[in-house]
Amino acid sequence: MSHRALPTFLCLSVTVLLFTSGCDSSAAARASASSVSDASTRPETDSSASRWDNTPKVLVPQAGSSPLLGNASIQIDISNSKEGYICASYRGSSDKIKFFVVTPDQTRYTYDIGASDDWSVLPLTGGDGTYTFDVREHVQDDVYSNLYCSDSEVTLKDEFCPFLYPNQYTWFTEDSAAVQKASQLAADASDGIDVISNIYNYVIKHVTYDSDKAAAVQSGYLPDVDETLASGKGICFDYAALMTAMLRSQGIPTKLEIGYSGEVYHAWISTWLAETGWVDHVIEFDGTAWSLMDPTLAASNDASAVKKYIGDGTNYVVKYSR
Repeated sequence: MSHRALPTFLCLSVTVLLFTSGCDSSAAARASASSVSDASTRPETDSSASRWDNTPKVLVPQAGSSPLLGNASIQIDISNSKEGYICASYRGSSDKIKFFVVTPDQTRYTYDIGASDDWSVLPLTGGDGTYTFDVREHVQDDVYSNLYCSDSEVTLKDEFCPFLYPNQYTWFTEDSAAVQKASQLAADASDGIDVISNIYNYVIKHVTYDSDKAAAVQSGYLPDVDETLASGKGICFDYAALMTAMLRSQGIPTKLEIGYSGEVYHAWISTWLAETGWVDHVIEFDGTAWSLMDPTLAASNDASAVKKYIGDGTNYVVKYSR
């Protein structure tokens, strides 16, 4: 199954064109943590205490089942829409298509999909409601013709499903090195906060910002989380995709956020804990909350500079959640 889809993305002033079991709320519940006043007062754990189950929890998208939407050129599998994703396969003669997913709140997501017998996994991150699937076929230059358009009613089985499955933006399988590394980092964790802390600190220390890559990156770029892990280098999308894959593989709902950081497009993550919900607005754990964990900023700046920049979160405006 292909993970290729290409969202439009800007990173640090460089324009780039990106981007077996079902979802269960118990996976999200495993990300719970004790509410305490500060990190130093968190109770000590011993060998008899409950430990985090660090077994990889990789959800596997399925494709090719009925009902199928589309025509001879485009097939759209909506059979797993309740799990928070659809699959699309273009069988036509054009070099690519534009696949627009319009969410119930009218946010428009754009995917570029090439001709292939394989399936691309597209997330449904707008919650319950009516989605529009609008497909355009490339003709020449910037000209596209209408190929297919249809509405579909979606009711998610669980609000966390779209943020636990792999998709084009952050692709991983049980065999991914990133998944195995996440399991290692979670081995000594007692709760979700420990898992997030271990993975977050590893990524910001292990991966350095690749200015040469940012300057040379071509349209159509998508991150390879295992390549980022192996090379220890990446741009903002690589940082965010790697950490998203690692956390999702441990059953922790994680959003890969795309939007404005100041006046530039940027990528960061938000994650979920039972006691706090979706966390944002500060980059460090203050004893009770995590928020707006932007691995690129954390890796490139000291903690005081990062906190001063992020402030109350107004420097960040979310445009898309992947």
